[in-house]
Amino acid sequence: MSSEPTSAKPNPPERSDSSSSSSVENHEIHSPIPIRPRLPNRKSSGTLIVPRDSSQVGPLEPELEPDDVRAMSPRRTSEDIENMGREAREELHRHARALQDSLLMIFNRIEAVKEEHDKLDNHNKFLQKYIGDLMSTSKITSSNRGRK
Repeated sequence: MSSEPTSAKPNPPERSDSSSSSSVENHEIHSPIPIRPRLPNRKSSGTLIVPRDSSQVGPLEPELEPDDVRAMSPRRTSEDIENMGREAREELHRHARALQDSLLMIFNRIEAVKEEHDKLDNHNKFLQKYIGDLMSTSKITSSNRGRK
């Protein structure tokens, strides 16, 4: 064992002349485990049981000063709440009606475009058939002229 004082470290590593230097370095790299400080003792918060007839039972109304913002906020009556609900429902009905009307307009426009497309498609087929018939008749007449 070494003769160095041990007050700096609780367990100083022992050094031996026969051990390798790497084992000594491993002991020096690791620091001692820190000790957690003790928590202070807490005082008891007392009992939470309160007699039923006590004045401490129930919600306490806060006493607000006249310039406090919470004292200035308007209180709504049941009539006010019913009116607000009615207005919200009416607005919702108006919005739903507007959406239904716009949906009906879009549907009518789709139907009109579909009818126009079918009409143009029929005209296109008629013209293709007409051109095909003209081409076939022109081939027939041109082949008859060449034979004469």
